[in-house]
Amino acid sequence: MADEWQSDWLAWLTNERRYPENTLLAYQRDLEDYFAFLAAQGAPAAQPNRAIFRKYLAHLQNKGLARTTMARRISTLRSYYRFGLRQKHLDLDDFSWMKAPKIPAPLPKAISMAQTDAMLSALANRRSDGWQKQRDYAVLLLLYGAGLRLSEALSLRMDEAPFKEWVRIIGKGGKARDVPLLPIISTAIDSYLAQCPFDTGGGGALFLSSRGNALGPRAVQRCVEDLRFAAGLPEHTTPHALRHAFATSLLSGGGDLRAIQQLLGHASLSTTQRYTHIDKARLAEVHHQTHPRAKS
Repeated sequence: MADEWQSDWLAWLTNERRYPENTLLAYQRDLEDYFAFLAAQGAPAAQPNRAIFRKYLAHLQNKGLARTTMARRISTLRSYYRFGLRQKHLDLDDFSWMKAPKIPAPLPKAISMAQTDAMLSALANRRSDGWQKQRDYAVLLLLYGAGLRLSEALSLRMDEAPFKEWVRIIGKGGKARDVPLLPIISTAIDSYLAQCPFDTGGGGALFLSSRGNALGPRAVQRCVEDLRFAAGLPEHTTPHALRHAFATSLLSGGGDLRAIQQLLGHASLSTTQRYTHIDKARLAEVHHQTHPRAKS
């Protein structure tokens, strides 16, 4: 039975791929849903079947699932069976037919420099303890000024301080990258640490909650939601939108796409290329000014 290697697969995702707990739980639910469908069909799970798989796709469509959800479920199955193939649990050379319906890649939704300034001004006017305000300011600067994912910013540790010109980030899949820090970011972190009422000499999380625990992502999301309402910003103003704003700012300034890819920690250049659709006018201007044949 295919479920015999489920625990080994989940352990591999945890230890080798370093997937977060929420992702692992979603993958496990996806697999259990698939096994339940196979059981209802009286089909074996250990040997994927193209005809049964098509019925499963129809089953998902009939349930009204979004294409993104369907794509994730199929990605789960492909990962699971690839693992089974490597571990010699099944005899199947090709399952390229196991594909989800294609979905258009959504364009990143960034906010403008003026909107970012409005957010930071709203933070400065917010009623809260000074150290918490400085903490939130430092977190937002890491997203907008260094292009970090929220999870990456919150994974920074006390023993990495003081932060100078560079910081090493462990991103998705456990991949490390070095990210330059603007002086304003290092100064903001130093100011937060100087004002923080808790012990900052240990090796725990850099950013702490009001109770002295590691600051969670939901707290930052709520902070940005409050600032969005206070500054009258668009609905897509989220912590991740600040990371998008970082990328579009570099691109608008003529930044090299490969360099931006490295700074963001994208595994594929195609992911970074989505930002080129946001500022076509600026790209056309750069092309006209720099191409040797542009003025001929």
